[in-house]
Amino acid sequence: MDEDTRAAHVVRVLKEAAAAHERMAANASPIVAVAGAIARSLQQGGKVLVFGNGGSAADAQHFAAELVGRYEQERRGYPAIALTTDTSAVTAIGNDYGFERVFARQLEALGKAGDVALGITTSGNSANVLRALEAGNQRGLITVALTGGGGAAGTLATHHIAVNESRTARIQEVHATVLHLLCELVEREL
Repeated sequence: MDEDTRAAHVVRVLKEAAAAHERMAANASPIVAVAGAIARSLQQGGKVLVFGNGGSAADAQHFAAELVGRYEQERRGYPAIALTTDTSAVTAIGNDYGFERVFARQLEALGKAGDVALGITTSGNSANVLRALEAGNQRGLITVALTGGGGAAGTLATHHIAVNESRTARIQEVHATVLHLLCELVEREL
């Protein structure tokens, strides 16, 4: 591939990413609703429990870090835990109960009514995310599914933010922006 072909490819991909964000901008209300739910939960002494697999696990960790540390404003830390970070818990639960229970079991142990359980899944069908959303609902948590648009997660959650794109990379790029927006809106609210 010559330099002009590579440059054309870069431009095409950046335009695709911008278009995906433009399409998401037409559906801002779920983002606003989730930010409000998170802010209310934190104001009432709740916490955010966030989880996903692979790139979504990295997004979960990034989001929790922004809440605990800071996003853009100097402020108190907000209680947030990425359920993907405790390798001993993840591997023990996976070994003893099966991988599809690794997040649900942690929600059962750490979550309480009024907390927010935010599951990230590009397919919307990750078994361990689905089980966690079910466990969150059973315990009275506010459940949120951040998905690629399809799958069962959106039907299980109290709130659903759907990124209706076909390519995983574009979904993940918009997910990162959505998570930053949630941080920004929560900081402004609190």
